[in-house]
Order: sequence, then C-alpha cells, then structure tokens
Amino acid sequence: MPDEYCHDSRDYVRQLNAHYDAETEPDSNALLHRLRQAFVEAGCDPDKLSLDDSAGIDQLHLGGRSASRALAALGGLRGGERVLDVGCGTGGASRLLAAEYGCKVVGVDITAAFVKVADWLSKATGLDDRTRFMCADAASVSLAAESVDWVWCQHALMNMPHVPRVLAEWRRLLVPGGCVLLHEVVAGDNPEPLILPVPWARTPATSHLRSREQLERAMALSGFESLRVDDVTDSALAWRQVHSQRESRTEEALERGRRLPGPEMIFGEEFPTMGRNLRDNLAAGKVRILEGVWRVMN
Repeated sequence: MPDEYCHDSRDYVRQLNAHYDAETEPDSNALLHRLRQAFVEAGCDPDKLSLDDSAGIDQLHLGGRSASRALAALGGLRGGERVLDVGCGTGGASRLLAAEYGCKVVGVDITAAFVKVADWLSKATGLDDRTRFMCADAASVSLAAESVDWVWCQHALMNMPHVPRVLAEWRRLLVPGGCVLLHEVVAGDNPEPLILPVPWARTPATSHLRSREQLERAMALSGFESLRVDDVTDSALAWRQVHSQRESRTEEALERGRRLPGPEMIFGEEFPTMGRNLRDNLAAGKVRILEGVWRVMN
C-alpha cells in the first residue's frame, strides 16, 4: 500500500477516534469500561444483556433496528448467509442479522474502541458464536477472496475518503453474484454548508458526503449493478424528528427510574445537538438517505 495512503489512513483513524470516542482518554478500553459501568448503574448485569438492552448504544444509524430490518427485507435475506458488516461500529446490525436471520457475520470497523465494545456485547447477548469483529480499514480486510455472500454497510461510506478502494475490496471479498446492501447518507440538492456537528462529523474533515449520482457511478465503475435504490429520506426525517423530541426532554424527566445507556455515552453531551442538526439538514435538503442493493457484475 502506498506510503501516502498509509499516512492519510493514520490521520483518518485519529480523526474518527476523536469524533466517535469523544469522552475518553486515549485508551481503547475506556469506552468499554464506561459503558459497562453505565449498565451496572442502570441495574443490569453487563455480562448478561438482551438486544433491547443494548439497542441504545449499538444502533447508531437513522431508523435504528427498523432501518436494519427494512434493509434486510430489501435484499431478501433468507437466513444463514455469510455477511461482512462494514463500518460495524459497536456491532448492532451484526447481532440483529445473527439473531433474526441466523447469519454468520464478520464486523469490520477502524475504531478499536468500537470493536472491543462489539466483542463484549456479542458475548453478553449470547451471539459470539455467530459474530466476530475485526479492527481494520475497510479498504484492506484480512479475509479470503470470495468469502462472503453479502456486504452490509449502514451509514459508513460518508466517513470514508477513499471509496473506490473500499468498493474494490468489496468486489474481491464477494462471491460471484454476491450483493451489497447499503443504507447511506448522501449529499442533497441544497448546496449550502451542513449545520455541524452531526452524528458522523464535528468538522468537514471527517464528512465525505457524495451525491446519489456520484455514489451510483462509483458502484457501477467498481463492477456492481444496481438492483434497486430507494430514497427513504422522508421516513428517516420522521424518525429523527421523534427522537429529537425525546432527546430534548429535561434531565429530570430522563432520570425517572433507571435509564439504559444511550448514544450520548459514545458521542458525548453534544449528541442531542447532533441529532437536531441532522434533522434540520434533512429538512433543508442538504442531505438525503438512500437504501439499495447492488449485485456483482459477471
């Protein structure tokens, strides 16, 4: 791999770590310890959790579990497929696919703290026999060629500056006729600057939005044919509006009873602001949400 790319990659990792693990010291175990303690304080055994318990910290994309289920339905997953979950974060989609579809899932994320949390949550939910996680650049995954049936990616390409390299890696890893399932944030028609921060970026340096046309062109040039692409912005905006209202409740209301850990444990105190900004960017047409399925061309 070229030295220039390696240098860029190191800078990219530092930027993402600073964004996604904002509340920790430079220690990849700090997030894990903080989340375990938060479950203890909520009255839960951190080594015995349900998927409902962990949903607040492992469904970090618009639409939550409902969006993941819709994406699986779009692809027609039947169960038992070998799936690569790219940009898996703390592994929520990987566990959903394992639990509800019987898939064997490898999750890949470049943020080491997320991978450690994903390993813990899979053990705590009893799904570590069907999921495993790797800390790796999505453009260089240490799996054999033609070793996965599906590539799954939710809200991750907008953090990746070198998408053609990533797509080439997907093409290498997929079996002939294999498919990509993508749920992604893209640039909208409104050219005004984004209101920042948003859940994937505090500054323009970690936001790599592409238009729908640019994304579809990149997929085609990388050897993928589009089977179906839907714009799901309206439903994503409705979901975000509801959740922004919940996040705007007073602290007193939030503290009634025990509260399970939520995304603010990962993004920090700015998370309600990020959510409102995302809502406003969606409403203003600055970003849009796509879901689609692409197949490897013969």
